[in-house]
Amino acid sequence: MSGEALCPGCGVVLPEFDGPTHPYIGASPACWALYGELLAYEYGELGYPECHRLTVDAYAAQHPGKREPRSIRSVATHLSGLYLVLERGFDGPAATALKNRVVEAKPGFKWLNPPATDGALTAQDVLEMRSEMPHCDAVELWARSVWDTWELHHSTVRVWVEDALEKVGQNNLRTPDGLPKA
Repeated sequence: MSGEALCPGCGVVLPEFDGPTHPYIGASPACWALYGELLAYEYGELGYPECHRLTVDAYAAQHPGKREPRSIRSVATHLSGLYLVLERGFDGPAATALKNRVVEAKPGFKWLNPPATDGALTAQDVLEMRSEMPHCDAVELWARSVWDTWELHHSTVRVWVEDALEKVGQNNLRTPDGLPKA
């Protein structure tokens, strides 16, 4: 036995760990524990930073699990969050509220074949970058790398979100400086 295990979601190789995982997020026990460490850092030392929305969305989108209804909804919801923050420019709280509106509109989420994760940053990278840059900068780099891996499905996510926001009358939202969101 090598003593290491590959995470089926993000592809990071970590020491084998006998611990819990999430019921439908496709992470190894060691990677799930690493994510817990990242959350503890955000909640404890950083006091729930603005970038927490990106942390949750990046991790869930990077660990899509197997094709089943909970996974389909999870991936679609978290990709919607990444789209709202990274493409539309909403802050975390606004993206969370809008993401909830998208889900309520029942946009017909479907399974998206997960991309290869080669080269994408991981939760481990974010934790390792703590000494190099501000935490939220590292999280944004990670979130962008995860979003970029899903490029083949960007148009699908965009349609889900924009159609759902149009249904609920929220597609004309503006930035704090009064400019229309992209």
